Amino acid sequence: MLTTLVIELLDRIHRPWVPLLGAVLLSGCSSLDYYGQLARGQLALLHARQPVQTLIDDPAQPQRLRQRLALTQAARTFASASLGLPDNGSYRVYADIRRPYVVWNLFATAEFSLQPETHCFPIAGCVAYRGYYQLSRARGAAALLKQQGLDTWVGGVEAYSTLGWFDDPLLNTMLRWDDDRLAALIFHELAHQQLYVPGDTAFNESFASFVEREGLDQWRASRGLFTRGDEDSRRRDALTRLVLDARERLEQLYASGLPPERMRQAKAGEFERLRRDYRAMRDRDWGGYNRFDAWMEGPMNNAKLLPFGLYDQWVPAFAALFREAGGNWQAFYRRAGELGDLPQQERMRALESLVANR
Repeated sequence: MLTTLVIELLDRIHRPWVPLLGAVLLSGCSSLDYYGQLARGQLALLHARQPVQTLIDDPAQPQRLRQRLALTQAARTFASASLGLPDNGSYRVYADIRRPYVVWNLFATAEFSLQPETHCFPIAGCVAYRGYYQLSRARGAAALLKQQGLDTWVGGVEAYSTLGWFDDPLLNTMLRWDDDRLAALIFHELAHQQLYVPGDTAFNESFASFVEREGLDQWRASRGLFTRGDEDSRRRDALTRLVLDARERLEQLYASGLPPERMRQAKAGEFERLRRDYRAMRDRDWGGYNRFDAWMEGPMNNAKLLPFGLYDQWVPAFAALFREAGGNWQAFYRRAGELGDLPQQERMRALESLVANR
């Protein structure tokens, strides 16, 4: 998901709250302020929740809202009954937060690096971004990092998971999506409650993305619809490949040892090449479809490329694991959990082996 960058609590990566708030007592003033805005934002979200069924049954509510909420409840029931995902109160409550995004994530890198500036938290481990409930706070933090010479990018996020610490609500930010994306998000976020490995974003997001994709295919089949293969998905995949190719070229550039000024010029050239390649693909293969133009033509830097690859790096490995499990969800979750228990380097080798042998 290009910019649901599907977050979880602290950053769009789910963060259990009680341990985090306890950690504030051991932090400095800047950390206290950061955790404070997280606590206030989460508490406001909890306060805004209403039972979904109450809204569906209320004839005074807009018909469109009631229809969309009814769809979410069918998908929510399917998630637990057919996909084996947690059966709890998450996504059975609704909150209208009256803004387009629930949080904004701030990514940062060094000028000549594609390695993210990471932030570490109790239980959740280290993650590649920080989340803010107010856009102004995210932009202010980005400005401070820019003064230090870092590349930064702020992206809005429409949903996140608290890993089951709270009953996560459906949000108004989610209901503007089409039926497939709405159901897929529910599957994705519940997958994070099913399995989460602290400090391994690529593993967590790839696992949830596989559950989302396979779950959506099964959901559509249960409703008598054809398996996906829609043009939007193919376009997103093509865009991701284009960006990952550009990242690979940039990584080679940053390892070249060129003087800073020449490196800077070559870096700008690579971003312009990415734009040219995108325009050619858009016009040649997409018939001028321009949904991604604004993102591509906006200011470009290393940090803006970081989310690409985080959500699908190991999806082929999990697809192979699902086949080995005979398509049995509980067996798949058990084997995925065993991978998650491995030390990180062993886990990566096991995932690489699954991809190689698929």
